[in-house]
Amino acid sequence: MSSNNLDNLYRRVIMDHYKNPRNRGILEDGSHTINMNNPTCGDRIQLTFKVEDGVVIDARFEGEGCSISMSSASMMTQAIKGKKVEEAIKLSKIFSDIMQGNEYDDDIDLGDIEALQGVAKFPARIKCATLAWKAMEKGLTEEEQK
Repeated sequence: MSSNNLDNLYRRVIMDHYKNPRNRGILEDGSHTINMNNPTCGDRIQLTFKVEDGVVIDARFEGEGCSISMSSASMMTQAIKGKKVEEAIKLSKIFSDIMQGNEYDDDIDLGDIEALQGVAKFPARIKCATLAWKAMEKGLTEEEQK
């Protein structure tokens, strides 16, 4: 597949998550809640997680922001459901590496997250893409829980 066709495919995946977000909403019975914002551009997000026995049972998000920010949150919530907290945090570290243009283990199936790789070419948009991931890391590692 040519680079141009791949870029178009990735744009379609990002816009699909933006227009049809997965896991949008708030978990009333969530065990963890975190709010974060990006003061540079105004993106804001609230994440709610339900964690039982060290496993992310459910994850939801609410917020406002650009297509990159909101689609990234949608992809992130899909990716971490059913994973152990440690696995979710490891995935966040991998995503951070991708946003920095670094190599990652090709054996890891990123699913739709792969569509965000192109954001690394636009430094001003990296904070948009990583907002939900940084919030997830902070929310799952902080001692304070809802």
